Amino acid sequence: LFRSLPYASLISGLGSLALTCAAELKTTMSSIEENFPRGGTQKTTQEGKPTKKPTVDQDNLFKTQHEEQTPKRKKTQQDQAKPKKLKTEKKAVIKTSAKDFELLTSESLTDGMLVLGCVKECNEYELTVSLPNGLSGSVQVTRVCEAYSEKLSEQVATDKPIEDLSPLSELFSPGMLLRCAVIGVEKGAEGHHGIQLSINPKDVNKALTTAALRTGMLLSGCVSSVEDHGYLIDIGVYSAKAFLPREKAQSYLQSKEKGTELKIGQYLNCLIDEVKNNGRIIRISISQLEVAAATATEVQNWTLCSLLPGLVVKAQIQETTPFGVSLSFLSSFTGIVDFMHLGPTKSRNYSPGQMVKACILSVNPTSKAIRLSLRPVFLQPGTQLGRLSSDRIGTIVAHSRVKSFHKNSGALFTLDNGTLAFAYLHHLSDTPKSFKTESFKPGSKHKCRIIDYSPMDDLLLLSLRQRIIDAPFLRYQDIHPGQMVEGTVFALKDSGMQVKVTGHIKGLVPHLHLADVVLKHPEKKYSVGNTVRSRVLACNPDTKMLILTLKKTLVTSKLPILASYEDAKPGLVTHGFVVCAREFGCIVKFYNDVKGLVPKNELGLAPITVPQEAFYEGQVVKVIVLKCEPEQEKLLLSFKLTDNALAEDSTGEEVSKKRKVTYETGQVTDVKIVKKKETGLEVKILPNDIPAYLPTIHLSDYVTNCKLWWHWLKSDEILHNVVCLHDKGGHITISRKPAIISAFEGEHLVKNFSDIQPGLLLTGYVRNIMPYGVFVEFPYGLTGLAPKSAMSDKFVTDTKDHFVIGQTVTAKVTSIDEEKQRFLLSLKISDCSSEDSVSESFSLLSQYFKELQEIKSIMNKRDDSSIAQKLCELKPGQRVQLVVQEIKSDGSALFSGICASGLTVEATHRHLGGKKIVMGDQATAVILHVDYLKSKVYVSLQEELLSPKQKMFTADSQHPAVVQHIASEYAVASLVETGQLIAIPLACHFNDTFRFDSEKMKVGQSIMVLLKTTEPGDHGFLLAVQSPKKRRNVIRLRQESKTLEETLAVVKHSLSLGDMVTGTVKSVKATFVTVALNDKLIGNIHASEILDNVPIGTFPTSKLKAGQKVTARVIGGRDVKTHRYLPISHPYFTQTIPELSIRPRELKGESNTVLCPDDCNTEEVLKPFKPGQMVTCFVKKYNTIKKWLEVEVTSNIKGRVQQLLFSTNTKVLKHAEQYFKNGQALSATVVGSDITGSKLCLSLTGVHSLEKGTIIIGYVKKVIPHVGLTVTLPFGKTGKASLFHLSDTFVEQPLEGFSVGQLVKCCVLSSDDDITEVSLRQSRVNPKSHGKVEDAEIMSLDNIQEGQLVRGYVTSVTSFGIFFGLSDSVVGRIPLKCITHLFVPDQSIYAKFIHIGQLLTAKVLSINKEENHVQLSVLPKDTGKPSIIPECLDLPQSKIGTEVKKLKKRKSSGCEQEVKRGKKRIRCTEEDDSGVEVYYREEEEEEKTEKNSKGREVPRLKVSTGFTWEEGLTVLDTTMLREREQSSSSEEDEEDTQLTAKKQTKKNKELEKQRAEKELSKLEAALMDPTRQPQSADDFDRLVLGNPDSSILWLQYMAFHLQATEIEKARAVAERALKTISFREEQEKLNVWVALLNLENMYGTEEALMKVFERAIQYNEPLKVFQQLADIYTDSEKYKQADDLYNTMLKRFRQEKSVWVKYATFLLKRGQVESAHRLLPRALKCLPDKEHVDVISKLAQLEFRFGNLEHGKAIFENTLSTYPKRTDIWSIYIDMMIKHGSQKEVREVFERIIHLSLTPKKMKFFFKRYLEYEKKYGTAETILAVKAAALEYVESKNSLTEG
Repeated sequence: LFRSLPYASLISGLGSLALTCAAELKTTMSSIEENFPRGGTQKTTQEGKPTKKPTVDQDNLFKTQHEEQTPKRKKTQQDQAKPKKLKTEKKAVIKTSAKDFELLTSESLTDGMLVLGCVKECNEYELTVSLPNGLSGSVQVTRVCEAYSEKLSEQVATDKPIEDLSPLSELFSPGMLLRCAVIGVEKGAEGHHGIQLSINPKDVNKALTTAALRTGMLLSGCVSSVEDHGYLIDIGVYSAKAFLPREKAQSYLQSKEKGTELKIGQYLNCLIDEVKNNGRIIRISISQLEVAAATATEVQNWTLCSLLPGLVVKAQIQETTPFGVSLSFLSSFTGIVDFMHLGPTKSRNYSPGQMVKACILSVNPTSKAIRLSLRPVFLQPGTQLGRLSSDRIGTIVAHSRVKSFHKNSGALFTLDNGTLAFAYLHHLSDTPKSFKTESFKPGSKHKCRIIDYSPMDDLLLLSLRQRIIDAPFLRYQDIHPGQMVEGTVFALKDSGMQVKVTGHIKGLVPHLHLADVVLKHPEKKYSVGNTVRSRVLACNPDTKMLILTLKKTLVTSKLPILASYEDAKPGLVTHGFVVCAREFGCIVKFYNDVKGLVPKNELGLAPITVPQEAFYEGQVVKVIVLKCEPEQEKLLLSFKLTDNALAEDSTGEEVSKKRKVTYETGQVTDVKIVKKKETGLEVKILPNDIPAYLPTIHLSDYVTNCKLWWHWLKSDEILHNVVCLHDKGGHITISRKPAIISAFEGEHLVKNFSDIQPGLLLTGYVRNIMPYGVFVEFPYGLTGLAPKSAMSDKFVTDTKDHFVIGQTVTAKVTSIDEEKQRFLLSLKISDCSSEDSVSESFSLLSQYFKELQEIKSIMNKRDDSSIAQKLCELKPGQRVQLVVQEIKSDGSALFSGICASGLTVEATHRHLGGKKIVMGDQATAVILHVDYLKSKVYVSLQEELLSPKQKMFTADSQHPAVVQHIASEYAVASLVETGQLIAIPLACHFNDTFRFDSEKMKVGQSIMVLLKTTEPGDHGFLLAVQSPKKRRNVIRLRQESKTLEETLAVVKHSLSLGDMVTGTVKSVKATFVTVALNDKLIGNIHASEILDNVPIGTFPTSKLKAGQKVTARVIGGRDVKTHRYLPISHPYFTQTIPELSIRPRELKGESNTVLCPDDCNTEEVLKPFKPGQMVTCFVKKYNTIKKWLEVEVTSNIKGRVQQLLFSTNTKVLKHAEQYFKNGQALSATVVGSDITGSKLCLSLTGVHSLEKGTIIIGYVKKVIPHVGLTVTLPFGKTGKASLFHLSDTFVEQPLEGFSVGQLVKCCVLSSDDDITEVSLRQSRVNPKSHGKVEDAEIMSLDNIQEGQLVRGYVTSVTSFGIFFGLSDSVVGRIPLKCITHLFVPDQSIYAKFIHIGQLLTAKVLSINKEENHVQLSVLPKDTGKPSIIPECLDLPQSKIGTEVKKLKKRKSSGCEQEVKRGKKRIRCTEEDDSGVEVYYREEEEEEKTEKNSKGREVPRLKVSTGFTWEEGLTVLDTTMLREREQSSSSEEDEEDTQLTAKKQTKKNKELEKQRAEKELSKLEAALMDPTRQPQSADDFDRLVLGNPDSSILWLQYMAFHLQATEIEKARAVAERALKTISFREEQEKLNVWVALLNLENMYGTEEALMKVFERAIQYNEPLKVFQQLADIYTDSEKYKQADDLYNTMLKRFRQEKSVWVKYATFLLKRGQVESAHRLLPRALKCLPDKEHVDVISKLAQLEFRFGNLEHGKAIFENTLSTYPKRTDIWSIYIDMMIKHGSQKEVREVFERIIHLSLTPKKMKFFFKRYLEYEKKYGTAETILAVKAAALEYVESKNSLTEG
């Protein structure tokens, strides 16, 4: 903000100094920690004299031994006795060394050792278990429990699946914690250790006996049998029977989603509830709440042998070291915590004697070593550990930073995203010899690869080995079908050859794939140890199966890899291999088990009668894809690869044609414009660069937009979303009409003439206009005729008045002439429009403006067109300042202005608002319409439009309006109530293009409109539609006046309801089947009338095939014209299309369906459907534009499913077209009916209303900083999710992962009419997941208790303390005294380190439920977290306790009463958060007693900062005088009054008077001190009154108000400054303007900032203001605004070279090198010639500093070749090369210079520079060479002179 002020650098320096001090302190501490001696050679612990070997289990009293050794020694009776003194115990604890804290290794594990593990993977026969310290073991399927092993044996014996035997994947899930016993450690061939584990309770709990069982013990067990009233649990204790009552298991079953029963072998954490018969019968509980709260106690009498991993104990810190922490627990045990398990707190933050909760990780009964963990996730037994995404494993991290190095273990790293990771010693280097300890100092960076993840340690595991980093893959998941791999043969078997790809990955080459031909003796070609290069056929990571091929043709093939059915595009040529040859053809297989059929007629050119003889299994063949259906996994192939190989039958001809087409009709893709023509664009279809043609009329559905697109598009631009219409003779025609694309996506089109039937509605475009009618063309090249009589509901005089060529239309098929292959159409709106004309009309308008925004984005990219930039900056509703340029004869006026330079701005006479204007007058106008084609702007000066009122509207509300302007596609009107501008569509349908003069809308006309949007969009309008009543009446009258015979020739029939008919299936569609009943009569069978019970997810119409004979019953009749179902009594029923049913119940007469009874309407039909009712519906289509699913319940009942009601899975919503196929049967819930009452609103999620607890999907509508999210919900509702409901774990930036439009899963908390409270917490939206809830919900004060640690967000920082939000309803206060133990003299320091929205951890001190108050503390002693106010600020300590002692010393022994009173006063002072008075009272007392003794008390430095904008302003320094002022406070006066309350002598009164005078004189002197810091607004007023032209004082005054967040007062001060500072002080005024711009940028709106900016331009040099604003935008990271501003500057100040240089600097710093390169030619065109060399030089320098070094050199070289004698450019070039170039390059430049023909004076200068350079960087030889060259030059000059 204040970069131009002199003291800005001082403050920046202070900040840098503080940061440097902190960094150095951290580095020093880290160095001390790392240099601490660790480890050493393995030595046995010597401990006194040999003792007698104990006969019973001996506990490890205060002694930890190493896992590597198993010492056996005798102990004396003295050792066996309990130590008598605690001092001796403490001494024993201190004897821990680095050896004790070494990490677990596979060598240190011994048989019988108990370890806590976590399930990592579940396979069919074993579990992979993660162990502490990155180890990993396996549990075989036979080591779960005895009952499970018995079931396995039974299944093997009977060879039949057993019903109650569940696979391991159902019993165990990744993340589950298990107690394991080590069975053995096997060493592999390559040195890898395999750790065998058991979770069998008999192995884990073998040390327990029935007598040792106690209530409250937490054991592990497995279900052994299921009984009537509960379960028998195997806990592994001999003769003990454990029973789990069924009611005790219900809560566990519901939460874990394990079904209604526990399964045999299921692993459980069992809490003993009751012990009977001396432990023979126990009752247990598995309640998660009880298990999570279980803690091991001394009462349970644990011994070293019975101690179990997973137990949570209360422990005491005995010793802290850099390697870990040692603990004592359960009175007699000692254990250690290594650095991986210290939790979020480091070892140095623990202190001896501190009590903590810990979890036992491992127990080694042999070495008596116990390891524990302090990680919070282990402190609640039964918790499921989190999982890391597998995508992260295998990633290479280029710059990982060493956090700490552990000599005997490895190194801890911090990755690029802040994640912690660990690398073992053997993974730090390729070989032990190449390992260097000094390379892993803290802070050093290394390249590494993530090889695994350890859930037990929550650490990623790394490797720095180069061969691992370079390896193409590490896991089976990294291998993809078609990939080339290299391996070593290690076995030849009957099934094939086994190949070792890496140490952990092995593959199989089947016998069939050992060569191109089948090998009889593969051992002759391959031998063990051979290296082979193969290609991957298939890879299954779950089963770890890798199938390879060695077929040479496949391995060396250059053709595309076909690994999925989605990749099989028609025309694709690839290699495959034959797996089967039969009479019907060949089955060819590809990669990833993709296979297809080659029919017999596609096997070759000549007829092949016996395919088995021509092809053999395993033969490699080249095929071409003819057709593929990915959903059904059907693939049709051909061996005919040549284009001229045509089949004899018609099917073969069609296939050949398809093969020639390289681009499929209907395929949506992108194109690149090659050339613009008058009628269209020549393009290339990407990515294959296939030539095609895009006619201008196909750029849009709107004729005006077609012209706009063509006008602004340029060559080489990319157009997205274009579709192929047809390919005629190799000439591909494409279209970008959204309606056509939507028809392709919804499959609402016909591909050939046989698909056409009367009544179909098709989307097409006008091909030609003739006097007798209009020809309409459809995709796939079909063309129909709309006769003149069927073109419109109005009378048609001239066909050209109604339609234009290329116009998008909707047409209805009226009749078909199959003999001549022709069909007639109707374009009447009454035939083609839906009943909801309002929605159709609004849809047209919305789509028009959406396209207009796309066109404007294209225009914005036109750097070469200032007109385009100007047009894009203007939008309707915007107020502009204009100057009257001309007044026309018709009363209209033309204007000009800065914002519209180069544009035509016009206001009609009506829109002058009755104002009398003359040329040159300034006027404020509002924009009505912008014509982007003619570059014309229509404005209005009417007052009601200039000052519109703001009012909240509701959607679909009716309002009166006045038409203000008529555009081509819409009319601009204003609301009568408010004057706001609205846009109204002129057409209600694509076909609605003709109006009689009496029907046309006119300017000034009053109309009624229906508002569809309530907020203006980017286009500047509210969108509305005209009331449709009048239009509907006209259409209705027209419909009723014409009979069916006049409009359509229909086939009459004599069928009636219930008749049985027989017909032949003509065609099968998604939701209906057409049946030919005779030569002319056609009937329909809906999907709902095929089966009685339709299975969900099936396609009922697929049951019928074309040509199939069916018997059906007539259930209704559909009007050919209106598609409505007529009752049988209707006179036209005999002229309808019969609606049929083939349901078995209908045919048997058990059900009598009647589609439309007499006198029924749509409302009556929908009436039986109630909200919440379940129905079966069928997908009609997915509307990609509206994002809804159109479905049909029956043939006469339609419905819609909104996007948010598709599913509760966001993947389904994102890719709906993949999950919902046309014709698919779905189960839906009725929500209600739509606005028109003609369709059902349905839900596929089962939700029909928003009730509390409902789980729904919404999308983010708005992200509000420090508040939360606004979410759009189903049913038109809006939800609000606060910061406390975004996640179960609070984070520092809770809104960082959310963006507008993002789909989110929500749980409804409460639902009101206006707003719905929702939660995004995982525990809410997925309550069965039981994930970790780190920050539980706090609904009220009952949910918290005193002493509890809570987390929340800062809501505000005030002088009373921090207000701290714990939830939406609970806000606590942190007093200032509870923020830090430091004394903070200036409250602005709090604002610097504490901000709104900051995440803090606080301790609850007190709760007042009556007043709803919570008091909290964030002091480090309460929370265990670092202090919020950093220690490095050198602030003094708060001395409350010290002052009490000093007051005691100061008082005489006889004044006990005063001392007590003083104590009481000090306590009150502390409670009132006022330590300042006590601190300065101490200082005064020391002054009196020590009498100004020098050197005894050094004055403390106080740095008091004011409010800062991005470390900008700091108020004046605090002086000791201020401290003196504060010391004379009212409280001290009160103290003195109390001390002298007794009878005073005259002398005392005189002394009191003198003291008061002394204080008064001090105060007067302080006020006169020029260095005194102002404390109030009055102080600032006095300062600015004395020096009104000083901008620095005014800026301090603004900062003073901003410190108190009083933005308006700061603005007022700025305005005062601008009025007060003299007009001569331009720089001072500019400083204030810059500060005001900064203020608005940080705290104001964009509109307010622009207003200040426009004012600043008027009062200052515009260029300076522009540059300052650009710098402000850049500093605040608003790069888009900065870029736009620079572009404006380039147009306005194009001849200012500083603008070009600053913009180039901006682009290069942002990394936009190419844009910066394009800037230089533009600059040279605009700048005068004399400035060219200078600007080229500056841009070249910028290239050296921020851009491309080579490009900078090239610029200099080009410049110097043109101006070889410009020594200033040579000098700059030399400077740049010295800084950035090599010595060789620098010397080359110097050599070129000294051989130039320059004046001796200039040559002397360059020789001198050359010599200086060589003296600094060269050698003695190079120095002599320069001197010799200089001498040679002098001699040559002398010889010339003499000559």
